[in-house]
This record gives sequence, structure tokens and C-alpha cells, in this order.
Amino acid sequence: MSSTFGNIEIGKRSLMAHTQQISTAGHNISNADTEGYSRQRVQVKATDPLYRPDLSRAETPGQLGQGTSIESVTRLRDELLDQRIVAQSNRETYWETRDKYYSMIEDIYNEPEEISVRGNMDKYWQGWQELSVYPESQAARQAVVTRGESLAESIQQRFKSLAGVGTLINGDIEGSVKQVNNLTKQIASLNEEIVKSKAVGDNPNDLLDRRDLLIDDLSKIVNITTDNRDSDEFMVHLDGHILVQGKIARGFDVEAMTDNNGYSKVVWADTRDAAQISGGSLGALIELRDVDVRNEIQSLNTMTMNFVDLVNDVHRNAVGANNVTGIDFFSQQPFVTDTNGNYDRNGDGTDDSSYIFRFTGTNALNPQEKVGLEGEMVLSGKSGNITVPYHATDTIEEVIARINDSDGEVKAYLDRNNHLVLKATTAADPSNPDFVIRHVEDSGMFLTGYSGILSMSGAEGAYNFDTANAVNTLRDSAQFSVSPVTNPSAYIAVNQDVKKDVLSVAAAYPVRQRALVGDGRAAVEIASIRNTYVMIGKDRTFDDYFANSVTNVGLKGEQAETNYLSQNTIMNDLRGLRDSISGVNIDEELADIIKFQHGYNAAAKFVSVVDQMLDTVINRLGV
Repeated sequence: MSSTFGNIEIGKRSLMAHTQQISTAGHNISNADTEGYSRQRVQVKATDPLYRPDLSRAETPGQLGQGTSIESVTRLRDELLDQRIVAQSNRETYWETRDKYYSMIEDIYNEPEEISVRGNMDKYWQGWQELSVYPESQAARQAVVTRGESLAESIQQRFKSLAGVGTLINGDIEGSVKQVNNLTKQIASLNEEIVKSKAVGDNPNDLLDRRDLLIDDLSKIVNITTDNRDSDEFMVHLDGHILVQGKIARGFDVEAMTDNNGYSKVVWADTRDAAQISGGSLGALIELRDVDVRNEIQSLNTMTMNFVDLVNDVHRNAVGANNVTGIDFFSQQPFVTDTNGNYDRNGDGTDDSSYIFRFTGTNALNPQEKVGLEGEMVLSGKSGNITVPYHATDTIEEVIARINDSDGEVKAYLDRNNHLVLKATTAADPSNPDFVIRHVEDSGMFLTGYSGILSMSGAEGAYNFDTANAVNTLRDSAQFSVSPVTNPSAYIAVNQDVKKDVLSVAAAYPVRQRALVGDGRAAVEIASIRNTYVMIGKDRTFDDYFANSVTNVGLKGEQAETNYLSQNTIMNDLRGLRDSISGVNIDEELADIIKFQHGYNAAAKFVSVVDQMLDTVINRLGV
């Protein structure tokens, strides 16, 4: 049956409920500007009535209500929206990071015309053209040397700028790895606290908010997803790998890569396996360093190496005004001192590789002539070897074009004597060396007896760089040159012998080992290199290189900016929607406080009335 003092209990419960609601509203207001905070609401319900519907209940006209009780304090949060934001935010920071760094790269290429690589190279070609007109002029020779020095300095400066961006990115990668490790440890620690709190029946709203904020921060750095199906094992995944599982956090580490400028490779701390990160700011940084900046440096190296090689090839076969011949205009630094390019690649003290940059055949070819041969050439490619077929009806030009249009890392052209030249390009795989011909094979006779490069056809006569003295597979009179030191654009310089005596600048071809007065044929040939198809990588001419490099950087920068703005708009809409659900509205909270205050006052009045009624019953009925 109902207690005489039951109404006092009803009033007390009402006072406690309204007090808790006022306190929670005040908590919301005090955290209105707290990042990641979700507004909270007190969930109240009617307390179970006094009588249950069984045979022991009193004979009353209905159940007797017992007031209200606090069921829980919950936060307002849309978990599906949170998961969408976490999954999407890595794209925003990915493009934001690319946009920031491509602005730096664009600044490198947006040099003032008078000091740019393109401007200095144009002046260099003009210097040779002037020398071809006045081959006896010492001033014209001095101009070629000075302009060559200016060109070399501008190429070195571009390399230093690009390498500087790569170093800066590498530092950001190492810093981002530390951030990820710190965030995962904090998330794992919060997971443990949240599980303990839920085990005793609490709703750890503030702890959940802190974890969600950490998840948001982590999702900006790497492309993660979360799994909350089991509250005891909250999990964070990264590209199919578990990053956080409950109170256990996996971490990353960095290892120096000797084959990639000493940059750091991101690995899993526990297994030491390479970590594949494709999104977020860290994924963008790794891609920028290992793909974008590396490609720009490789492109600059390719242009520099071929430029130096072509100029030197003409210059060493020409003669200066002092009748000296055999001098390179630009100094070259071979990767190894061994004349056959032999190199100890695995460091065991024995030469096991051959680092050769260029092969030159022995036979002069007519570019319009049909080869009249059938076969397949096997050349080193980006990932394994590739096959380039040739047919009897193909002309020399068509076979060369087929080699150059393939995905191989060996390019071909005819030199000034119409001899076939094969050159190595930069390597797509960082584990492969740049400017090293790794494999050349011909099932037929095109590269053997026809052009005069290989001595034998078939696999037994193939050239493989992964053995010492691999040049023994070439024909006895075939010429070859050793590969250069890594990053030739970093050390390009005019030969000291040329700088000491400008009369060594060769403008003529020797006639009885002397330079004839007025002979400027060599100067004309060097000047013509500017617009000659020389195949520097995928670019046909040097002008193509400059046009393509600037266009490529500009388009990628535009792509990064456009995609960042697009992703930023999407994320702003999602964050705005989340704020409308979880954010604190001070006006709404103040209105609730007034409502709860009125409820509290009414409950207090109710308790006062009940007290007066009990006072009448207890103290006044016997008077």
C-alpha cells in the first residue's frame, strides 16, 4: 500500500532530476567552445509504479505513480555521420598537403627569365651560334664558357631547391609518424578507461568525446576506418591492418633508405614490414617525396646527363683554336673508376655488376632503310624486361621509334655518324640504379651484325648488368661509357681545362689534326642539338623537356588546388551537419535552464505542500 511519506519521496526525486538537468545544461554551456565536445542530455523516465499487476496488489483504482528518475546522461552524436567524416577527412588533408608542396615546387620553376635554366640554356645555344659565325674569336669562346658556367650553376640551383623540398618532406614524414604513434597510444589508453567506466554502468561521455577528437586528428594524417560493433574492442583499421585494438596500439617506425637519398622508409614497428599508406597528410607526403619530387629530380638529371653527353661527344671529337682535341666541355664524374664499369654492388669485396650508361654501335645506318630482318629485342623496363619486336618491312626510324615509345628504360637514337646509340634512363624502381643499362638482348640480328652492338644473338649473347665485365658481350669495336655519379645535375660544371684556356673551346673539326681558319662546323653541330631529336626520357628535344616539365608541374598544382577546394567544401558541409547535431547552442541551453528552474520550483512547492499536510496530520489532529 502507499506510504504516508511517499509524496516526499516523489518530490525528492523531482528535485534531484531537475538539479541534474540544470547541472548538465551548465556543463554544456561551459564547454560550448571546447573542441570535440558533444552536448549532453539527461534522460529521465517515470519511476516504476508502486503496484505490479499480480494477485498481491492492493485493491486500488489504479497504479500509484512514484514520480521520476534519472535513466542516463547521454551525448548527442550521430555515429554514422562520424564514420563518414573519419573516412572522408583523409582526402581533404591529402590534397591540402599536395597543394601546399606543389606551391613550393611551382616557385622553383617560376624563376626570373634571366636566371632560369631555360633562359641560361637559350643563351648557351646562342653562344655556340655566335662562335660558329666567328670561329676565330676569343671573345665568342669566352662567352660560351661563361654562359656554360651560368647554365651549370642554374641547373645545380634547381637540383638543390628540389632536393631541399624532398628533405623538408622527409622531415614532415618523420614528424607525422611520431604524431600517429602518440595518437594511437592515447586512443588505446582511452579505450581502457572507457571499458572500465562502462563496466560499472556509467556513460563516459567526456571520455568518448576525447576519443572521437583523437580519431578525427588521426584520420587527417592517415586513412583510417573505425569499428565499434563491440564496445569492449573498439578498433581502428589502416588499409586492412589493425592500428588500434582495444587497449593495444600498433606503431610505426622509420628506417633510412640507402637507395633513396637516405630518406626514411615508414615501417610497422612490430614486424618491420613496409607500411602502405595511401591517404591523409602522411600518404600525401610519402607520395610527394617518393614519386613527385623524385620524378622531378630524375627528369632534371635525365636532361642534364643527356645534355652533357651530347655536347661532350661533339666537343671531344672537335678541335680548339689551340689545336687541342679530345677534351670534354663539361666535366663528367663516372660512378666507378673501373673502365669496364665493374662495381661491387652487394659490398662483399668482389665486383658483381656492370654500370654502363651508353652503347654505340659500329655500323653506320640509313634511317630510311628497311632492316630486312625479323626478331625481338628484350630491354630492361620499369618492372622486369620488355619485348620490342621488329620486322623486315620496318625502317631504322620505325624500329628506333618503337624502342622509344615502349615502356622500357633504354632509349635509342642515331648519332652524328648515324651509329645506333642505346642509352639508359632513370629507374622507376628505387632499388634499381639510374642511368644503368640492365639488360639488352636480341633474338635476331638487328643489334648484332646489323647495328654492331652485341656480339651474339639470343639469350647466350645477352648483356646483363648483374655480372662483372658484362661489356664482354659487346662487339669488340663497340663503344660504351660508364654510368655517372648519382644526381649529375648536382655537380655539372664546365671542364677546368676549358676554363683555364678558352682557346680549348672546340669550334672546328680537325683537318690533319689542326683547325682550319673559319671552320665552325663543330659549333654549328653543338648549337643544333637544341632542336635535334635526342630522346631525353620521353621528351624528344630539350625544348620539349622544358615545356613538359613546366606544364606538368602547373597541371599537378592545379589538380591539387581544385581537389582540395572540392574536398574542403564537402567536409565543411559534413562538419556543419555534425555541429548542428552535437554542438552546443547557448540560447537553447539557457531556455532549458529556465524550464528546469521552473520545474525545480514547482517540485519544491510540492514538497512544501506535502510537508504542511503531514504537519496537520501529525501535530494538529490531536489538539
